[in-house]
Amino acid sequence: MMKYFNLHTHCNYCDGAGFPEEYVNAAIKKQFHTLGFSSHAPVPFKNTFAIRDEQELQKYCDQIIHLKEIYKDKIDIYLGLELDYIEGISGDFGKIKEKYGLDYTIGSVHLVRNGDDENLWFIDGPRVESYDGGLKSVFKGDVKQAVTTYYEQVKKMVVTQKPDILGHFDKIKMHNKDRYFKEDEAWYRDRVMDLLDAISTTGVIPEVNTRGIYKKRSSDLYPGVWILKEMKKMNIPVILSTDAHHPVEIDGYFDETVGILKEIGYNSLVCYNANGWQELPI
Repeated sequence: MMKYFNLHTHCNYCDGAGFPEEYVNAAIKKQFHTLGFSSHAPVPFKNTFAIRDEQELQKYCDQIIHLKEIYKDKIDIYLGLELDYIEGISGDFGKIKEKYGLDYTIGSVHLVRNGDDENLWFIDGPRVESYDGGLKSVFKGDVKQAVTTYYEQVKKMVVTQKPDILGHFDKIKMHNKDRYFKEDEAWYRDRVMDLLDAISTTGVIPEVNTRGIYKKRSSDLYPGVWILKEMKKMNIPVILSTDAHHPVEIDGYFDETVGILKEIGYNSLVCYNANGWQELPI
């Protein structure tokens, strides 16, 4: 088994379970060479998933930097944040990265805004009822408009914010489960391919996120295999992530995913180190 790394990690500062040091010790035990922390950055409304406020955010940053120094002879530790892009609400990713001295950022869309409507469609989380209710209340059940808006907002984030990593970009499918739309419908595939065109010109690195499978919330990776095949044709590099919310999840479904990527034709993964972003053979 190859030595692994994970840059998408959530701890007790946000909606993860476990102190940061528990993740570090788990990573060392599993012979990881690199571990990055990416707690959910604060958002300006009441929620149950993000770091509470700027004071807690600074504590989080200070602790990760402290662990980086303590464990520097055993593992490379990096400081990141998963930043939510909400059109008209979220802050500038670059300014946040600079302010807190982040090594990298993950950009994700979990909440979809319909025009100037203050209500948001929450597409993530464990409750399918939230997905269904938001689709009905925010988009009046118009799934084409809702999904198109989602992909437009992901594209705007990629183009205007340029996060280092693009988080689980087809997660819109998680609670859908082929009920409202099918991934082989032409309009849906057109939205995905339009996003891939944008990704290919920005240098943003899409993650291959395994969480849906090992949590049994999806039968496929994020993004799905058909999308990964298109990405390979376009020479879009990828990074492998578990989106871990518990120390035991830091390598969830990694071996299997490496096998899938090899079958598709990928022979390397992107990782971060002191020299920046590097491709490592698999």
